[in-house]
Amino acid sequence: MQLFRKPGRWAAAAMCGLLAAAALPAGVASAAARSTVPDRYRLQRLVWQPCASGALECATMAVPRDWHHAEAGPSLSIQVSRHRATGPGARRGVLMMAAGGPGASGLRRPAELTRLSPKLAAAYDVVGFDQRGVGASTNVVCSDQDKVDALFTSGDLRDRSPRAVAATFGRARDFVADCERASGGLLPYITTDQAVHDMDLYRSLLGVDRVSYYGPSYATVLGAYYATEFPRRVERVVLDSDVDFTGSWESFLVGQPMSFQRRFEQDFLPWLARNDRAYHQGRTPAEAKASYERLRAALREHPLDLDGTVITGNHLDAAAINALYDASGRFQDFASLMGLLEHPESAPADARKNVADRLRHFMGANFLANFFSVTCGDTPWRRDSRYWVDQSARATSATPLAGAQELTYAAICANWPRSRAPHIEVTGKGLPPVLMLNSTHDPATYYEGALRAHRGLAGSRLITVDGGDHGQFQHGNACADAYVEDYLLSGTLPAEDTTCAGVPLPEPAPRGGSTTR
Repeated sequence: MQLFRKPGRWAAAAMCGLLAAAALPAGVASAAARSTVPDRYRLQRLVWQPCASGALECATMAVPRDWHHAEAGPSLSIQVSRHRATGPGARRGVLMMAAGGPGASGLRRPAELTRLSPKLAAAYDVVGFDQRGVGASTNVVCSDQDKVDALFTSGDLRDRSPRAVAATFGRARDFVADCERASGGLLPYITTDQAVHDMDLYRSLLGVDRVSYYGPSYATVLGAYYATEFPRRVERVVLDSDVDFTGSWESFLVGQPMSFQRRFEQDFLPWLARNDRAYHQGRTPAEAKASYERLRAALREHPLDLDGTVITGNHLDAAAINALYDASGRFQDFASLMGLLEHPESAPADARKNVADRLRHFMGANFLANFFSVTCGDTPWRRDSRYWVDQSARATSATPLAGAQELTYAAICANWPRSRAPHIEVTGKGLPPVLMLNSTHDPATYYEGALRAHRGLAGSRLITVDGGDHGQFQHGNACADAYVEDYLLSGTLPAEDTTCAGVPLPEPAPRGGSTTR
């Protein structure tokens, strides 16, 4: 799942989107790890210096490779950041935040949060970090970018012929073999459970007994696990756009094709049809969908070489998936992109180059290495290839936009080294009330999963946003922003679950005007 709130570039179907070894009661794993933290980690000092961006301070933190055997193996390096409380008034404490994905960088996120919320910037030291395996921290390595691109752009992912299916499994096995060769033995330790122990060491080195927390998308899993394993270390917790952390990664990701298709058919296509005068894709949702399928078929039969990027139907699906995360920021871009791909000869040179650059890579190789380490390693997956052939065929038929990618994801996780991660049962017991937010048509962290997470987290309050964007706080919704700020600043929660109206869909830009943005 990307970003502060969105996946990296065209990595939309990723995310975000869990649990099945022997269950550990809340606090058991964390207590065992805390009691054996070696002095070289427990007594280290964070040496703060200006980050490269200048808006934050950064430091490097050493952590055990394996928190459950903290004396064994080499240390890993975690890059951390902070924005000191600006005042005036008493400092509230520390607000820790993390990034989504899994695989997105969280190091610079405090700068954006504090810029958009001066009240939180005044009251809290806002701190972030690059999770183990990500960004400026010790990276996990799998395949090079060309191999990653081939996973999602080779052939036609909707092709269900035996030859195409065999090729998908072959590429998945090669990718996993690359991960095992190149990762330096890190794969078993790039998990959410290991990461939350890093977070608690960070809290300790900051010199505070408790932290408040904000996390979107995959970071809702980090927040839920952290609060469960370290219940005495959290004060106020906000989980925004929720992965269903009561189930497994397998069950969660198998649910995503439905929600991406729903967002596409019930939000994007009607919007595109209402704006036919601007984009000329059809006056009804059915006509707009037919236009999309004609373009996809044309790109499948005759891939378009656009400034050195060979664009296929798979690229179009990936671009559509990415657009569904954010109507106000991406619907117009994707509608214009469709027009450019239909008539590239009439587009300005800079617009063609921009589209070619954006579509060149489905997602970054570093992002994908971490994404699969977490989603395949946190919780077990079925390893029956026949099951996945049948399941993904149903997904491709019923929900082709993202369903066509399902076999690639599943084949990788079905071949991943078997997980050693403990199962963390999230119940909410012993925690302060947790504030949760989710939109009804979120394509990545779908509402049905958020409801299950809410029911499984005792005492939580859910703010339902009537809309489909992914990520609610600091996303242009004053109602959602007010609930989050009131809770973090004063501890105020609604007496019961409540709703916010969604952000209106965008007005169309002039035809072609948004592809060069």
